[in-house]
Amino acid sequence: MKVIKVALDVPVSTLFDYRHDAATELDLGHRVVVPFGKKRLVGVIVGTADASSIGSARLKAALHVLRDSPRLEEADLELLRFASNYYHYPLGAAVMGSLPPRLRRPQPLSGSPLSTGRFVLTEAGVAFDPSSSPARASLQRQLLTLLHQRARSTAEARAVSPRASRVLQELARRGLVRWEAHSVPPPAEPRAAPPAPALTSEQEQVLSTVLADLNRFQAHLVLGVTSSGKTEIYLHAIAAVLAANRQALLLVPEISLTPQLENLVRERFPGAPVVTLHSALNEPDRTSNWLSAQSGRASIVLGTRLAVFTPMPRLGIIIIDEEQDASFKQTDRFRYSARDIAVVRASHAGVPVVLGSATPSLESYFNAVNGRYRLSTLTQRIGAPLPSIECVDTRGERLEDGLSGRLLQALDEYMARGEQSLVFINRRGYAPVLMCHSCGWISGCHRCSAKLVLHLGERRLRCHHCGHAAAIPHACQDCGNPQLAPMGQGTQRVEGALAQRYGRSGVLRVDRDSVRPRDAWNVMRRRIHGGEAKILVGTQILAKGHDFPNLNLVGVLNADSLLYSADFRAPERLLALLTQVGGRAGRGGLQGKVLIQTEFPDHPLYDALMRQNYRAFADALLAERQQAAFPPFTHQALLRAEASRLQTALEFLRGAVAAARDIQDSVTLYDPVPAAMPRRAGRERAQLLVQCESRARLQQFLGAWCSKLGEGRSSSARWIIDVDPLEF
Repeated sequence: MKVIKVALDVPVSTLFDYRHDAATELDLGHRVVVPFGKKRLVGVIVGTADASSIGSARLKAALHVLRDSPRLEEADLELLRFASNYYHYPLGAAVMGSLPPRLRRPQPLSGSPLSTGRFVLTEAGVAFDPSSSPARASLQRQLLTLLHQRARSTAEARAVSPRASRVLQELARRGLVRWEAHSVPPPAEPRAAPPAPALTSEQEQVLSTVLADLNRFQAHLVLGVTSSGKTEIYLHAIAAVLAANRQALLLVPEISLTPQLENLVRERFPGAPVVTLHSALNEPDRTSNWLSAQSGRASIVLGTRLAVFTPMPRLGIIIIDEEQDASFKQTDRFRYSARDIAVVRASHAGVPVVLGSATPSLESYFNAVNGRYRLSTLTQRIGAPLPSIECVDTRGERLEDGLSGRLLQALDEYMARGEQSLVFINRRGYAPVLMCHSCGWISGCHRCSAKLVLHLGERRLRCHHCGHAAAIPHACQDCGNPQLAPMGQGTQRVEGALAQRYGRSGVLRVDRDSVRPRDAWNVMRRRIHGGEAKILVGTQILAKGHDFPNLNLVGVLNADSLLYSADFRAPERLLALLTQVGGRAGRGGLQGKVLIQTEFPDHPLYDALMRQNYRAFADALLAERQQAAFPPFTHQALLRAEASRLQTALEFLRGAVAAARDIQDSVTLYDPVPAAMPRRAGRERAQLLVQCESRARLQQFLGAWCSKLGEGRSSSARWIIDVDPLEF
């Protein structure tokens, strides 16, 4: 009896045994359809055995192996095993979550335009006589006869009949036909590439450092000021990798950045197949692009966080732009860090990984100054000086819809010169809250510990955490006062104020609400580059990666809000955010200007920002972290629990503390506390922080602890471990 071990997308940390007498080592990594309860599930074969601990009478048989796409290779499975073990997440859920949604369904890909390849006969199909098919199965006989002559592509099969796909899928289920995806990339179409810009001496030095490690693992941290040419270094490194007939993986934090970067990459490498991978792609495109990368046909993969697990048989380099961005950390279910997984993947593959940023995370900077990563710096902007940064003291000033007189004067000047400006406020909607001044009622979300944001244009109140929406009340729900007032500013309110002053046609709002319609962002980019939009009002969507040559003024509203945060990473994040948004100014040759409205102009963070000296600020933060025993000098994990009642979640965490006492005393467990947002989407949340100076000892503890928690009796609280958490 032959047994296969299958990873299934179920919330338990175990593999499932199934009988499959024809299984061989070549089936490892293939998808398989198996019975599971009353359902049929798709899993991935991750091991084989000659026997099972389950009795043969109880052992179910696998239904069929899906060989319609290339299998996951051992290197792909090894990376997923590491991630599953490190983040203490079920292997089956991790493996299946790494696949495109289409590949998680039991229907085979045969006859689908999602992949490139051909239909071929199996051994059983070769032995099968087409003339023995029933008389009514004329199309089946015709297709089998054609396949006896030679393999056929999807287009060739459909040319026979529009029903060919359905018939071939049935033949595949019977084991007579299989889909064979191409594994060798076709030769690139010879096309002339545009000449690459000449590199500066700083860029040449950084590039030579990276290329020296092209055939071995080395992590490189490229610390370069905004507009210093980091992207050009990436492109030159990719060119060297392509010349060696290998693949490049380029990760970016935001989906909104991919179209601009994709166009740049395609223009630079016109003969190289380029694919993108991110959650906004439709299902056919996402599956097709994933298969192109897996088969080796795609030479360059450009993607967001989810692309880090994409199989690439000829991987030659991994590049992570804006490596400090929190978007690289998954915040639900499988809470992995794509940046950290990328470093591990590069180590396994023996290839270099390049992390680029103007404001690296303190963890990466710490690794660089201690020699674990190789540090390279770019101190000069390309084609223009660094922008001048000024703090606008707003103490005692009455602001007009959040805008100071100094900022309005600057907007007038730049508008008169025909130059573009950006007003940055990291709050979408019209106002953060609707309030009654008579009794103090505030529009709160009944499902979250958060306020409902006023969206005046839609005449709705919206929760930006759970998505709940409600109509704007006509009067206060507590005292009946009809005079409800918006408090604070959001992008919509600032947009309205500027449109009233400068005319609506010249003001453009760019936030998650405005870019939601299909192709909206592409239309906006054309308006910006064409000069039609004179003043941009935007959130973090505009803070990173964009290059608008005529944008020379940036005004920042409400920057102080992050200074009030209890999160120890708040100063690091605020400096990164302000550096990034300020870096949008002055990229076309003229020196840009950045005006930051603040009530704390003497704060050390703003002083470091105006001096534009990241390393001095980072060194000071590292000294503080060391004194406080915070990462990167210690390693942390959060046990998160949620339930219908807060007391239930807290009781579960207290039980977890008791379960930890018998394991080891090398870790520090803090008291269970409610989460920073105790209620979200109708669930009450609490958390427990675990900390240890040794990563290895922390992992050892977590492994034993998770086993104990999993063995405990069923609890009404749901729990998950968050390793290396970024949010508390």
